Amino acid sequence: MRIDLNGHPIETAADTLAGLITEQTVDAQSVASAVDGQFVPRDARDAFKLSAGMKVELLSPMQGG
Repeated sequence: MRIDLNGHPIETAADTLAGLITEQTVDAQSVASAVDGQFVPRDARDAFKLSAGMKVELLSPMQGG
């Protein structure tokens, strides 16, 4: 299915947010996630079902000041 990941259209075989994170080889412990503008907690990613057209953001914390 086609989704937007961090502003870029991609094709994915993942059906859950956790599956997408694994598929994209992202360290699940080091990112925050949002789908269609709504924060998704880490413990909800396994059950969070993806569907075509969703906008997913995976964000790494930044340091600085």
